[in-house]
Amino acid sequence: MSERGTDTSPVAVLMGAPGSGKSTVGPLLAERLGVGFRDVDHDIEAAEGKAISEIFIDDGEPHFRELEHQAVVRALAEHDGVLSLGGGAVLDERTREALRGHRVVWLVVGLATAAERVGLGTSRPVLALNPRATLRHLLEQRTPLYEEAAQVRIDTNGKDAEAVADEIAAALGTHA
Repeated sequence: MSERGTDTSPVAVLMGAPGSGKSTVGPLLAERLGVGFRDVDHDIEAAEGKAISEIFIDDGEPHFRELEHQAVVRALAEHDGVLSLGGGAVLDERTREALRGHRVVWLVVGLATAAERVGLGTSRPVLALNPRATLRHLLEQRTPLYEEAAQVRIDTNGKDAEAVADEIAAALGTHA
């Protein structure tokens, strides 16, 4: 990982709806850029000692969102590679504010592609009941927030992870 003085900042912050490819594309992008990869959802699970779905069930979504906000702020300050956020991280206004000034890449995904990629969503607590209807609602609710937070927008529909990682790397080259 590179040292950029005391101002550590991710080279890219990936965000997008469930099924947009953040967790798959992130490591590929990090490899291309020669930096580390960090996933905020994994940070939360490690800190809490349980899966995000269990946190939702045991402690509720508001508690999870607070943990998520804290984890995002910490990761933005500590990590200088590629950072992947949970799909709902943008729901917290404080998190959107913390993202200002960072290279935030929105991985855009349509409903059909997202539904195909997430399947029945059993490991995704926000999609547990009616995945397709819930995903439609999430896309409608979050799209304006993704638009607000993003510096770079990459359409992932009909593209494999390798192509998306290449496209992000090229876009970052123009935004560095």
